[in-house]
Amino acid sequence: MKKKLLSLLLCTVMLFTVACSSNNEKTVTDREGNEVAIPTNIEKIVSTAPSNTEILSALGVGDKIVCIDAYSANIEGINKDAEQMDFTSPDAEAIVELEPDIIIASGYNKSGSADDPFKSISDAGIPVVYIPSSESIDGIYKDIEFIASVVNEESKGEEIVSNMKTEIEEISKVGETIKDKKKVYMEIGPAPTLYSIGNSTFLNEMIELIGAENIFKDQKSWISPTEESVIDANPDVILTTVNYVENPTEEIKSREGWENINAVKNNQVYYIDADSSSRPTQNILKALKEMAKAVYPDEYDK
Repeated sequence: MKKKLLSLLLCTVMLFTVACSSNNEKTVTDREGNEVAIPTNIEKIVSTAPSNTEILSALGVGDKIVCIDAYSANIEGINKDAEQMDFTSPDAEAIVELEPDIIIASGYNKSGSADDPFKSISDAGIPVVYIPSSESIDGIYKDIEFIASVVNEESKGEEIVSNMKTEIEEISKVGETIKDKKKVYMEIGPAPTLYSIGNSTFLNEMIELIGAENIFKDQKSWISPTEESVIDANPDVILTTVNYVENPTEEIKSREGWENINAVKNNQVYYIDADSSSRPTQNILKALKEMAKAVYPDEYDK
């Protein structure tokens, strides 16, 4: 019965879409490279990741969001009546019943699979655009500009990007004056299975912008280093974004064998806001400023 109802709903949406399409659509190329026909007027949005939700909120269209993922629930400026859903295995019937104009999806929704979890929905005529997780700050600018074009807020998108560039340039100018670069270890996953970052990540770019050096800059993307490799690299500063263990900075300083690391000896272990450091949005500015002041307080805390 449930399958029949879903099929009926999908067919209804498809027929309605075909009937109304021609003059009320535009074609866009999403951030994954797919050409997608979307409505020219967007009133109901499904946002499947907090990064996209943060951008939509900043663009002033958070009230148009009718469905979000659980991690988006506390983002300011969104429709508080929006449904919450698990988008790793989305409920097609529930999404269709919401009658959204568009689904703004994330590369994370594919959970490492090439399969499109929203295929049955897009086949029914509800457009789905994908925003893969950007590896660079320039990519974040393009994400914001793309989402802005989708929801017809191009000027607001340009304003957000322009403000980001201005603030980042100010930080970068200070970073360029620093000659004695501190070595930084950034931890995004705690012991016993450490996770950190190499090059080709916006976090590595942020470390370099403030005038520091990532101890794993020669490795690529997201990595799982050994404790021995961190100890051997002997970072001057340790930054952690871990927010799900009690007192993460003290946990790092108490690890056996870490007591001789310069960062631990000199009490240079700091927590950086998890959300703003992990989500590729305009809010990376918060994390960037925290990183700058933690690593070089004399240069940036003025």
